[in-house]
Amino acid sequence: MSTSDQYIYQSGFGNHFSSEALPGALPVGQNTPQVCPYGLYAEQLSGTAFTVARSSNQRTWFYRIRPSVMHRPFEPYNKESHMVGTFDTRTTEPTPTQIRWLPFVIPNTEHVDFIDGLHTIGGAGDAALKSGLAVHIYAATASMNKRAFSSSDGDFLIVPQQGRLDITTEFGPLIVAPNEIAVIQRGMRFSVALPDGPSRGYMLEVFESHFELPDLGPIGANGLANPRDFKTPTAKYEHTNDEWHIVNKYQGELFVAAQDHSPYDVVAWHGNYAPYKYDLANFAVINSVSFDHVDPSIFTVLTCKSAQPGTAVADFVIFPPRFEVQQHTFRPPYFHRNCMSEFMGLIRGEYEAKQGGFLPGGASLHSMMTPHGPDSQTVERATKRDLLPGRVADNTQSFMFESMFQLRLTKWAIENQQRDHDYYKAWQSIPVTFNPNQI
Repeated sequence: MSTSDQYIYQSGFGNHFSSEALPGALPVGQNTPQVCPYGLYAEQLSGTAFTVARSSNQRTWFYRIRPSVMHRPFEPYNKESHMVGTFDTRTTEPTPTQIRWLPFVIPNTEHVDFIDGLHTIGGAGDAALKSGLAVHIYAATASMNKRAFSSSDGDFLIVPQQGRLDITTEFGPLIVAPNEIAVIQRGMRFSVALPDGPSRGYMLEVFESHFELPDLGPIGANGLANPRDFKTPTAKYEHTNDEWHIVNKYQGELFVAAQDHSPYDVVAWHGNYAPYKYDLANFAVINSVSFDHVDPSIFTVLTCKSAQPGTAVADFVIFPPRFEVQQHTFRPPYFHRNCMSEFMGLIRGEYEAKQGGFLPGGASLHSMMTPHGPDSQTVERATKRDLLPGRVADNTQSFMFESMFQLRLTKWAIENQQRDHDYYKAWQSIPVTFNPNQI
């Protein structure tokens, strides 16, 4: 698989960007002149309410060949959809048991694109109320052809596991490879091509607020995901008169509208509401250099904050390659019962707390207050090893979607043929070493 990326990006997180594919296409000194340069139309895309505080306000101005309103009416999508937007007793069911899935199957048909390859694993809340989140996977074999996708429900955080994604957006194109992520926010239209053939990955959707960098507190001004390493596309436009279909996710259901031109006819844009990508290899790891295994929140890349301070609708957390030097310490992740829900995926390699079973392209879910931790083999090795300085997780990248919400699972996820019904056995042979006569 190639790692080359021919596109040009702008650097920074949350910046007010400006980009134009033709010189002088951006109006000077105002947003909506009577006649825009090159005969373009001005159109605003709002990511927050008009009256949100300026420090949090997000919007972008497009200068496009046709306004996006030039389409025919939306109609229900005529293919079977496996996406869910309301997580209640009609659509999902709860379970507190530990769940693991072997790698999700990529279809053996040649004509499953990104949209038709999306399946909801689970979630919480209601997209119509802008409350909660959804966890999806995608498994696709074909590029999207004259189709664009967007969500009215929330922001997508996309984690490729197999194969690069060549994503065209209204803001310009971006390539996203395994070990990179992309965030495409509410209302942004995009198309996905598969330059490496069949592709698989994970997707987190948050129904409220937007992702932001976590506060660093006493860490200081630098560390974790640094703002300069985020990349936003630059303007590139198409001027066509061919048939396109716009597929919109609305309250968890899909609708489609036809139009006689490309939706990617934006010649210039400016604003701070834009898609972006990030290479996980750029994460500056912070860790204990004395003793104890620190909490995994220290590995947070992005967070979507809730109204409750310090508590997230969702955190995106990674477990990257790093040194481990802690002394007198059980070094693997500790045994845990959490007031948050933990959905984990593996991009490549072998997760440090699981020996086999948890495989790239698979996943696990440890629900709120459900016990979890390292498996029997990891425990035995960790309690007997010499605690020399060393490396952990080289050639590995695992991640976690952590949420304050209790997740309900779709029938597709619960009955999936890749569900590992023997997962509970991972802990059953942990030895009892208690001796009341020896400290």
